[in-house]
Amino acid sequence: MSTLKRSEVTIEETWNLADLFATEQQFEDAIVEAKAVAASIAETYKGKISDATSAVNVIAAYEKLYEKLVPIGTYANLAVSVEQTNGEAQMRAAKVGQFNSALSAQLSFIQSELLQLDEKVLVEASEQTPQYANYIRKLLREKPYQLHPEAEKALAAFGTTFNAAYGLYNTTKLVDMQFPNFEANGESYPLSYNLFEGDWESENDQEIRHAAFEAFHSKLSDYQHTTAKTYDTHLKTEKTEADLRGYNSVFDFLLQSQEVDRSLYDRQINLIMSELAPHMRRYAKLLQKVHKLDQMTFADLKISLDPSYEPKITIDESRKYMKEGLAVMGADYAEMLDRSFDERWTDFANNAGKSTGAFCSSPFGYHPYILISWTSKMNEVFVLAHELGHAGHFYLANANQNIYNARPSLYFIEAPSTMNEMLMANHLLQNSNDARFKRWVISTIVARTYYHNFVTHLLEAAYQRKVYEIIDVGGSVNAAKLNELKRGVLEEFWGGTVDILDGAELTWMRQPHYYMGLYPYTYSAGLTISTEVSKRILAEGEPAVADWINVLKAGGTKSPAELAKMAGVDITTEEPLRNTIAYIGSLIDELEKLTVELGEI
Repeated sequence: MSTLKRSEVTIEETWNLADLFATEQQFEDAIVEAKAVAASIAETYKGKISDATSAVNVIAAYEKLYEKLVPIGTYANLAVSVEQTNGEAQMRAAKVGQFNSALSAQLSFIQSELLQLDEKVLVEASEQTPQYANYIRKLLREKPYQLHPEAEKALAAFGTTFNAAYGLYNTTKLVDMQFPNFEANGESYPLSYNLFEGDWESENDQEIRHAAFEAFHSKLSDYQHTTAKTYDTHLKTEKTEADLRGYNSVFDFLLQSQEVDRSLYDRQINLIMSELAPHMRRYAKLLQKVHKLDQMTFADLKISLDPSYEPKITIDESRKYMKEGLAVMGADYAEMLDRSFDERWTDFANNAGKSTGAFCSSPFGYHPYILISWTSKMNEVFVLAHELGHAGHFYLANANQNIYNARPSLYFIEAPSTMNEMLMANHLLQNSNDARFKRWVISTIVARTYYHNFVTHLLEAAYQRKVYEIIDVGGSVNAAKLNELKRGVLEEFWGGTVDILDGAELTWMRQPHYYMGLYPYTYSAGLTISTEVSKRILAEGEPAVADWINVLKAGGTKSPAELAKMAGVDITTEEPLRNTIAYIGSLIDELEKLTVELGEI
């Protein structure tokens, strides 16, 4: 096993960025054109937004510019994400960052002047053009926190600088951090971020798995102080802006755009930490019994319940699973799935310097793009279904909404993706009576869908909350403090069931989510919604599917609570979350029962 260079991967396994720009010259021309349009907007409207008509006109003018900016930023970001070590891609991304900051400063007057208008004028503008009502509604929510126009211009001009921490984090992680081979069973094995997270972390051979864990975290340790300082810089930037704008706390600042209050955020973390933990401890004990481990450690939590059973799967074969597993979503959705394969929307390649994990980018006016590092393991079916859930969401939202209305709150963003995982699991379970296969499917739901979204990301959220509590009262964090907080959260959740090995506390270094606001907790929020809706689809069929399709088409025109209500879920109460936790418990009950039936414990 070796990590390929980007130049060595086959083109069929890469995405087609030519759908954004066929040539580099087209990309450069687009920047020139966008600059000209921005200059024209500034000349036409700056200092002249005085009534409902001029307000509507400038919003419409910026809408057209916004649509031109989307492919520029997407092209630069996607190109660097598949090869962080590529100098040309790095410089292109940096150039676009500077371009966006300059443009934001130049056009910061738009929001400032709109918010200086009397609220009645903006309401009148909404009534004149209903397609902009949602944009104006969200704009008015920012009014209490708007600064002087010159202050807003200065903040916008520093956009690239304020976002530099995330770039530095990725450079440290994916460019500078080079992992040496590790030794196990008398053999040498290659190591990288993607190899560890995609292969070695779930490796069945305990000696290889533990040797990889030790080698991986030893290298992380070498960079912990730089990474901690990078993160502290990012946190201070957020706290400073929250204070400047007059928010009561950095939490309120970060939750503002999500359109949810602190109670929903805290509930998601508190209930799962206290009520899901006992179920997951049972799962850990089941893994320990089946694998006959003397001790259950943090390095053993990602192993499969039945590693001998999991089949290998090709990229071509995954297409059949997507089509069959998600067929309930209808013909239009099936056509989107076909297009994703036929038109190379997905980058499957597993090459050096590629971003870790998986994501979906959905540029308005273009098709979505999916990044995944394909390992040929069957559980990749769930990863791909997840990312196609994002793709399907924005495929529908972008087609039915304008660019201002397409993107929903971050709180809701993971509901469509986790929904696809649930639909895939339901399909697989309905089409087999084999106990071993059923156990594999259920264990995959627990180990991938729920562990990843309800445990991994939730523990990130619990840790992140502790970090922000320190920052909110004027404190700072360093590597020692972050290690202490992360270890404390892991020990609290797993109790005495799992030995939190040295190195586990460095898990905070692995996730980019900490540079994206209060993102980690939204995975469990989204999965709470999708668990409830997937049960509706199983019980009701087409009517529930139709409701869900309408939710996806609604994009960001409604709040998370309103979107969930459209699908029949009331997230203003604890009931959906408690139902989901109980459902996870029932899945683990079923795993224990099937394992006894199979005679393995």
